[in-house]
Amino acid sequence: MFFNLPTLLTWARIVAIPLVVGVYYTSLPQETQNVVGTALFILFALTDWADGYLARKLNMTSSFGAFLDPVADKFLVTAALLVLVHLQRLHAFIALVIIGREIAISALREWMAQIGASRSVAVHMLGKLKTVVQMIAIPFLLYGGMLFGVIDTQRWGTVLICISAVLTIWSMVYYLQKALPEIRARVR
Repeated sequence: MFFNLPTLLTWARIVAIPLVVGVYYTSLPQETQNVVGTALFILFALTDWADGYLARKLNMTSSFGAFLDPVADKFLVTAALLVLVHLQRLHAFIALVIIGREIAISALREWMAQIGASRSVAVHMLGKLKTVVQMIAIPFLLYGGMLFGVIDTQRWGTVLICISAVLTIWSMVYYLQKALPEIRARVR
């Protein structure tokens, strides 16, 4: 279905992108930008869990929803990474690794689906772990300060995003290895 509750939550992630990005271009004080931007990112990132849960619970899964969900995630993450690069809280190379992997694996999945071999690049736990680490690292970096006067979110966010980058490469290698037999069979 094009419009049901789970799909509307997915659309909300896409619509939220200008809000999350726009906060950092307002005349609000930097600390306010950090709090609002972080809160918005967390709120809309949680819709990823909610839409999947509701789609299964309410039996509202659809091929359109299955297509739109990862697209919305990639848009939201990419927008946040670009904001972080702009704010100089993330090195452009790390953002390039993460965004590049997403493009490459999306293209690989599309091609594998076209040749009827999408099962070989189905979502794996390694990819899910990468996503979880990213979704923790990004709000830490968006906040970019001391949380409760104790947690240096910039430091922890940087460590976590570096771990995410390693998991990003590792998961890409995993998916490419899984697809390699099909690639070899088709390229000859």
